Amino acid sequence: MQKKCHGWILAVCLLASTLAHAIDNPDAPDHVNAFLQRTQTHEQGIAQTPHTTQSYGEAYAAYEAFLDRELNAAYTQLLSRLSAESGKALKQAQRQWLNYRDQEFDWIARNWTQENFGSSATISRGDFRTRIIKDRVEILLQYLRNY
Repeated sequence: MQKKCHGWILAVCLLASTLAHAIDNPDAPDHVNAFLQRTQTHEQGIAQTPHTTQSYGEAYAAYEAFLDRELNAAYTQLLSRLSAESGKALKQAQRQWLNYRDQEFDWIARNWTQENFGSSATISRGDFRTRIIKDRVEILLQYLRNY
């Protein structure tokens, strides 16, 4: 009896998660997938970079610059589709997110130091910083699916 109950709960959860995604505009371009395709060049470049601290630092800096451009483009595109009221709320949310990002970047820089983590500190700092930006771009692009 208990197995049937767990199976039923799983079925309801799966149905609910499917319905949540069904509200997206099916005719809208898949900006998220296109973005993820564009990130692959940088991520593969990092994976194939010569194993030196300088090479990793340069590869992550280039990836972060790319992600910043993507972030600005996604934000601008989403903002252009919103009403004045929603746009104001998005601007406030973005300011708060930028504050969060800056605080995280500060903590990452203070924690992942050469003294604490050796040469892997560069990789860890780059990975954490780019992950934060990449996640925000994906969220903004997912919001854009509704417009």
